[in-house]
Amino acid sequence: MHGFLNGLVRFRRGSWEMLATILIALGVFMLMQPFFLWAYTWSFLVTLVGTVMFIITSHFPE
Repeated sequence: MHGFLNGLVRFRRGSWEMLATILIALGVFMLMQPFFLWAYTWSFLVTLVGTVMFIITSHFPE
């Protein structure tokens, strides 16, 4: 956990890409679930933020 947080603070690619991937997966899950309308409403925005974040962080140093 310490290595992950250290990577976030130092803007390293691995940690930020993992966070972006989690956001994308969360957005897709929110899109597919049938129970909460608020989750469906916010799913596109969460997926979009994760995707843009992944594109940006792919240019960070290892």
